[in-house]
Amino acid sequence: MDFGFVELSAQDRALQQEIREFLAELFTPDVFALEHETGSGFNAKVYEALGARGWLYPSLPVEQGGAGFTALQNRIMELELDRQDARVMMMKGTSSLPMAAIRKYMPAEIADPILKECAAGRAVVCLGYSEPDGGSDIANAKVRAVQDGEMWAINGSKMWTTGAHISTYTFLITRTDPEAPKHKGITMFLVPLHSEGVTIQAIRTFSGERTNIVFYEDVQVHDSMRIGGVNNGWTVLHGPLDEEHSIGIDSNGGLTDVSVGVSFSRVLGASINEVAQWALKTASADGKSMAEDTRVLERLGSAMVDYEAGMCTPGPMGRVKSSDGLVKQAAQLQDLVGPVGLLPMNAEGGIGVGDIEYAHRFAQGTATYGGTVEVFRTIIAQHVLGLPKAQLPGAKVFMAGKKK
Repeated sequence: MDFGFVELSAQDRALQQEIREFLAELFTPDVFALEHETGSGFNAKVYEALGARGWLYPSLPVEQGGAGFTALQNRIMELELDRQDARVMMMKGTSSLPMAAIRKYMPAEIADPILKECAAGRAVVCLGYSEPDGGSDIANAKVRAVQDGEMWAINGSKMWTTGAHISTYTFLITRTDPEAPKHKGITMFLVPLHSEGVTIQAIRTFSGERTNIVFYEDVQVHDSMRIGGVNNGWTVLHGPLDEEHSIGIDSNGGLTDVSVGVSFSRVLGASINEVAQWALKTASADGKSMAEDTRVLERLGSAMVDYEAGMCTPGPMGRVKSSDGLVKQAAQLQDLVGPVGLLPMNAEGGIGVGDIEYAHRFAQGTATYGGTVEVFRTIIAQHVLGLPKAQLPGAKVFMAGKKK
């Protein structure tokens, strides 16, 4: 592996500067304030502005709505968005997960216009996976799809459908053969969320984010919106699931994030920075700066170790490490600062922009986002270490084992 410094060409440096200046103008205080208020991980103005330049999914070819960026240029874009602390880009990542499956398994005349709308920032796709009584076993889906000629009637409900309220479509797991083994009786659809019979109900999380429960009551979907073969949904799902769980994903020459949990570590990093600023500006009882107190330095050092470990631990292992580190250190940092660390953004007497308080709230949900840490430990055991599946009574298999 080459750990050498990446040398940017004059063209790439100019592009970096262009992107940086554009994003600085685009990400106004209003954008951050709206995201703080809604917790939607989406901003129509931002998405459409990026889409107009092909910068929402810049690695896509120009003819598909992208900018034709090289891997290095795409990484420059990602890092500049990180510099802006662009939490509004969450739904961009969600939309990207099923894109390859949509392009591969749907007719081109249906898929191409939809994907171009996504690239332009005018369409968003959410994931219709979890159900109220399904837990993390998404193959145990109960939402029924029954065919009648060219149409399918969909009935049931999905839980934790983040982004449904701002999405155009949902990548939906349905049960089409209740008699078949659970992995062989599911079919995938791309369901327009404006369809009659769709009801979206908000769920507010402890972290301030919004997710949803979505009800489907005799929702009529044309067969052209089916993704892949009937009862062949598990094959269609493998790509998006593997990408979400960072299984078998090529590192792209070191030009991608190493850890699948890097977004969690960035929240921890923002909290560490805010605590460091507090320590520099706050005097202890003896009049010295808190930044000179060895106990403060030890806590910050411990938090930095977990931050770096979360950023550097690869794949699904990083997902577990970054969540564990954030849960532990967010509480430690809030305890270090004291009551003032409980004040949220814009509160009188608060520190910075409220990253300390936000990190502690956000941390509590990271053990479940995108699959629980227990699921990821199962993935690590089976897919990374090659250990056999658990044969204990009542044990569940969360992902189909890959045949060698």
